[in-house]
Amino acid sequence: MTTSRLGDYLRSRRAQVTPSDVGLPQDGRRRVPGLRREEVAMLARISVDYYLRLEQGRERRPSTQVLDALSDALLLDNDGRLHLYRVAGTTPLPRNESSVERADPQLLTLAELWDRTPALLLGRAYDVLAANTLGRAVFPHLPPGANVLLTMFLDPSVRSFHADWEKAAANAVAGFRFLEGARPNDPRIHEVLQTVSESSREFADLWQRRDARGKSDAAKVLLHPDAGELTLRMQTLDVRSAPGQQLIVYHAQEGTGTADALRLLGSLAATTHSGHQDDSPRRAT
Repeated sequence: MTTSRLGDYLRSRRAQVTPSDVGLPQDGRRRVPGLRREEVAMLARISVDYYLRLEQGRERRPSTQVLDALSDALLLDNDGRLHLYRVAGTTPLPRNESSVERADPQLLTLAELWDRTPALLLGRAYDVLAANTLGRAVFPHLPPGANVLLTMFLDPSVRSFHADWEKAAANAVAGFRFLEGARPNDPRIHEVLQTVSESSREFADLWQRRDARGKSDAAKVLLHPDAGELTLRMQTLDVRSAPGQQLIVYHAQEGTGTADALRLLGSLAATTHSGHQDDSPRRAT
């Protein structure tokens, strides 16, 4: 019998899923651990013969529809689904995620420990899902709920915030094109795209260039209304627990005026945050 990485993976995953895991009756003793081949085929709505050819390595190029059906039948998580596609020699399109994106509370707790590092959490369509305290202080125009692309082109004050607005705008559009290419059917991406296209000729011109590149290590020069000129480097971290979300982290070189300014902004922001907590109503005891 021939074999393949795809067949080996399917057999191993099939052995890890019990009938009760997928709502099937447990009918006495079984000759194999986990699911039978015919049960996987039934759950994936493919023929038993076709599934047998997949496991035996005689069929090596299943369609994306079949791979998604097998992912669901075998209860694969996002990483397992990605690996299934890889061993099948293809690349998956993103699943249809929920339209409501949320920030992982543990990720936010971690980001709040970075008192010298501004951080923004962006969603699939450049919506700001969250920011740490210093991130809100450095980017006052990007509170949670704002959208980076809409703010870049529709908020006049942002033009004076960037030392080189044209470059920042071009990078934002190229990044959004990169996101749109990965999720061409995402309704929120379409909504943002339609809004900014109808409202900004500058955006429309940049969009027609079809530049596409993700956020990467780069330097930004900002003209902060309170702290003056800030030179920050940017790192982009994909959030494994929420595909499509990105944690954008900024830092300054030690010993520079920007590093000193970040410490001052962080101190002021922490003091303000503490003051707001102190002013909150207290329950009588």
